[in-house]
Amino acid sequence: MSPVPLIFGSNIIDSFLAINGLQVVIKNLPYLLEGAVLTLQITTLSVLFGMILGLFGGLFKLAKNPILYAISTAYIDFFRGTPLYVQILLLYFGILPLLLDATPFVAAVIVCSLNCGAYTAEIVRAGIQAVEKGQMEAARSLGMTNRQAMSYVILPQAYKIVIPPLINEFIAVLKDTSLVAVISAEELTLRGKLLYSAYFEAAWIWGAVALVYFIMTKTLSLLGDYVERRMATE
Repeated sequence: MSPVPLIFGSNIIDSFLAINGLQVVIKNLPYLLEGAVLTLQITTLSVLFGMILGLFGGLFKLAKNPILYAISTAYIDFFRGTPLYVQILLLYFGILPLLLDATPFVAAVIVCSLNCGAYTAEIVRAGIQAVEKGQMEAARSLGMTNRQAMSYVILPQAYKIVIPPLINEFIAVLKDTSLVAVISAEELTLRGKLLYSAYFEAAWIWGAVALVYFIMTKTLSLLGDYVERRMATE
């Protein structure tokens, strides 16, 4: 029997599987995936609350009421004008302890929601302004109030316009959750850091972390493309 298959077949595979870094990744993959689940939980909650904040923030930014406009502007400018890393440190160590005993997970959701809401508010505002002004006039001519026209005519049209930037914002939120590792929220990045401190296999461990992030963001991107195509055909 020829030794070629043995040399170039199973031996190569065995040698590859014997690499210490790969063994570390395989052994601790469930640990990393648990961190990925926590990352998705933080992202989902942050996007949900961020959309609510962004909707009101965008509407207030367009409001004629100077108080609502000032509140919205101050909120958006602060969270878009300061680094998320600094916001995490400020709220977790400075502001939240004065209000409640927040766990790292709760603090991560609060900060990421506030940050996401500020960016979403600008997306919503731009989407509303992109709808032709004649749509509002037509709705008012049918006897609708401003609130009804906004709810039933303007916002549904603006929603279709803002889907691509919203998906990009959601992907950014998912990646930015890596920053909450600084407050010991045991999401994917922190678990990668803990594994690295135990095994010192930087290329393999951080490569695996990067691959998991890529899979999550790519899945979200494909989902966004699907939703965009469905909305375009309706």
